[in-house]
Amino acid sequence: VQLQASGGGLVQPGGSLRLSCAASGRPLREYNMGWFRQVPGKEREFVAAIRWSGGNTYYADLVKGRVTISRDNALNTVDLQMNSLKPDDTAVYYCAAQPARTYSAEADSSKYDYWGQGTLVTVSS
Repeated sequence: VQLQASGGGLVQPGGSLRLSCAASGRPLREYNMGWFRQVPGKEREFVAAIRWSGGNTYYADLVKGRVTISRDNALNTVDLQMNSLKPDDTAVYYCAAQPARTYSAEADSSKYDYWGQGTLVTVSS
């Protein structure tokens, strides 16, 4: 499966942004999906994940309550709605896919087999 992330940009603190990840090559329903982010010089960190059916979602404590992950298997897309953005949210955001049969590894980047190219989110006034 190939993943293409989009939607990044410059936003002021307190603002909102919606990232999207489009999948091609394989049906998205075959994968659990995750969003991660990375700042230069730091490790990639988990943001949110959603199981293949959309029935279960997971969030990092740092973003819980401000971020919503959703998916549309018919359109082969996964979205990340981010609200109340803070300067600390500035990072390159990546979408990633792991086989649907993977369990209890939503936040483990090493369990994701496919990655998008990343989209830059900058939160600044």
